[in-house]
Amino acid sequence: MSRPERRPALPIEVRGLTKRFGRTVALGGVDLDVASGEFLTFLGPSGSGKTTLLMVMAGFTRPDSGSLRFGDKEMIRTPPHRRDLGVVFQSYALFPHMDVAANVAFPLFLRGVEPSERTRRVEQTLALVQLEGFGGRRVDQLSGGQRQRVALARAIVFEPGILLMDEPLSALDKKLREQMQLELRRLHAQLGMTIIYVTHDQREALTLSDRIAVIDHGRIAQVGTPRALYDAPVSHFVADFIGDSTFLPVKVAGGAVMWRDQILTLATAAPGDGAYLLMLRPEKLTLANPETPGCFNRIDAVVEDVVYQGDSLRIDVHVAGGGLITLREQARAATIAGVPARGGRIGLALDPADTLLVAAP
Repeated sequence: MSRPERRPALPIEVRGLTKRFGRTVALGGVDLDVASGEFLTFLGPSGSGKTTLLMVMAGFTRPDSGSLRFGDKEMIRTPPHRRDLGVVFQSYALFPHMDVAANVAFPLFLRGVEPSERTRRVEQTLALVQLEGFGGRRVDQLSGGQRQRVALARAIVFEPGILLMDEPLSALDKKLREQMQLELRRLHAQLGMTIIYVTHDQREALTLSDRIAVIDHGRIAQVGTPRALYDAPVSHFVADFIGDSTFLPVKVAGGAVMWRDQILTLATAAPGDGAYLLMLRPEKLTLANPETPGCFNRIDAVVEDVVYQGDSLRIDVHVAGGGLITLREQARAATIAGVPARGGRIGLALDPADTLLVAAP
């Protein structure tokens, strides 16, 4: 079945958005550009301001100052019903007294679309979300995942240029949530609309997004592709929030990076003199052995615990001055035999290309 015709996706431009709730700064002067057809995720902890920013875009929250443009139109004073957005909430917000088809058709009814055209668009959109033949079912006859698909169908049936999604998968179990993430990727590739997605789940953000905007205390800490944010975070907050990281305090003086009395090698030029943190990802660390390249940085540690997890070993070690650090190794027989027991000494190896520094908070 062919997909519904749709309006062109719209770019979004945000400049200087501020919002206070009493003494609390929800948005502290946000600047952001979203490309037409981009899937951009707002990622941050509870209370960071990500949902407030989405509600400003939707028109449900009026900012104290700033500019918001969809395409070439300023939207701050435009009421929600005239912004022509698709919006999907965590609660689904379906009408229990209507069947699936009526729920999906409701935005078309409000826009005065003729009944025959409404029927055509509803059928096409239900097929897009893989609910073909479900139009006559009641909402209470659907599973959680099916209800989420209905909510999504209702948000896209009128072919908006922008779709806003506020933690839409958080009520689903892990397996269903992962399935729906793949469905959202498929739909975005097929429909090409601009999507703004809110989540506090960093793995979900990495899975779905073209780019991620990490938000902290009402400000954007960093915007970038999933790989850029994971591999090259610009701050301790971003490095700690995205992925599993531990940190060692280091100093830079005269271009030399010092951890305790040891000089570390970087693949790039060292930053300016001062105090920094060495970011350690579990998958970037390996056990030092005679075959480890001489250019690798070595960190001596004491084994705290070794946990067999099927395809991998989780090895927790203690580093002087750095607390507990975790690394993962493939659970090969030789690796298992070569890991010292609790209390044994071990060497961690780190490629200079993975030796990354972030500013100390």
